Amino acid sequence: MGIVYYSNYFVYFEMGRIEFLRDMGISYAEIEKENVFLAVADAHCKYKSPAMFDDILVVKTCLSKLKLARLEFSYEIRRVNEDTLIAEGSTLLACLGINKKPMAIPEKIRNALT
Repeated sequence: MGIVYYSNYFVYFEMGRIEFLRDMGISYAEIEKENVFLAVADAHCKYKSPAMFDDILVVKTCLSKLKLARLEFSYEIRRVNEDTLIAEGSTLLACLGINKKPMAIPEKIRNALT
């Protein structure tokens, strides 16, 4: 149909989140080497206007909540140089240890995010 498949928006959210964290000096690969894992516990997307095949998209990513063991990110997706909102959403991530149980977000990560 020439439009972006609905589940791809969650991939775009993840790409936005990874780049947001990288800009804050946090690398997923590095924190996982320290046995800290950020697992998506909840994800939402509201579709506003279809993105078309070959559109160049911008994902605006914001840290909306920072709790003891959870982070919430919000997202907006738009075409480059356009104001029309294509999709908006959020993801809630839980900080897990090597045992896959919730743990407090390490101070190093918390400091980079505040």
